[in-house]
Amino acid sequence: MSYSLAELCICAASRAFDGDGEVLATGIGVIPRLAASLAMKTGNTELMMTDSEAFMLSEPNPLGQRPDDFAQANESWMGFSRIFDNVWSGRRHAMLGPTQVDRFGQSNTSALGGSYAQPKVMMLGARGFPGNSISHPNSFFVPGHSTRVFVEGECDFVSSIGYNPERLPKGHSLDDVDIRLIVTDLCVMDFGGPEHQARLVSLHPGISAEQVQENTGFPLHIEGEVPTTAAPTQEQLDIIAALDPHNQRAAQIKDNPPGDRS
Repeated sequence: MSYSLAELCICAASRAFDGDGEVLATGIGVIPRLAASLAMKTGNTELMMTDSEAFMLSEPNPLGQRPDDFAQANESWMGFSRIFDNVWSGRRHAMLGPTQVDRFGQSNTSALGGSYAQPKVMMLGARGFPGNSISHPNSFFVPGHSTRVFVEGECDFVSSIGYNPERLPKGHSLDDVDIRLIVTDLCVMDFGGPEHQARLVSLHPGISAEQVQENTGFPLHIEGEVPTTAAPTQEQLDIIAALDPHNQRAAQIKDNPPGDRS
């Protein structure tokens, strides 16, 4: 069975939501959104999702233009105030794509180089991520695993908290930080190593642990023989195709090679 790297990453990322129960899933970007949608239809059917406007859905919306007779499966109203209720209560799990991640799991979505007043590159900004990162679980998707993303020192600008005791807000501890998974084009990682060190969880087919470490700016915790990321099932591929009928997933990873590169 053939599958693309994007499809492998969608399936791997969907597992971040396993065991979450009835929480609000927010996927920022095509692959995170498809991952959350896939999880809602397979691994965690209690997962909640909105139409990104004002309604909770009982079925995730497909991406892109829909037929004229399409009717989304509205379940209830989900206005902005209710979103905040989910955030502050911890009943949300977001997955997004930061530009930088450091050894603490701190991320940068704001600025690169120079000072914050005069950066070399200005990006989206921290927006709600500081509060989100202390309030509920978060996961990351990185389409191009390199030392430019997984940086050697601290992020140029810290947009979200991680396992860095020096930056914890007053009254919080490291136990309040919950970074579930980092899925990249090379592997799956988490922060389950000693003292919250980044840990290699699985390697995508055809990728070695040495390749991942060479492309990471900080030491990874590698426990013995690292398992291979599970291939998508035919059921998962069928669901992904229905959720993404215009194949937007193919443009999310450079050249979108086969998922098995061995």
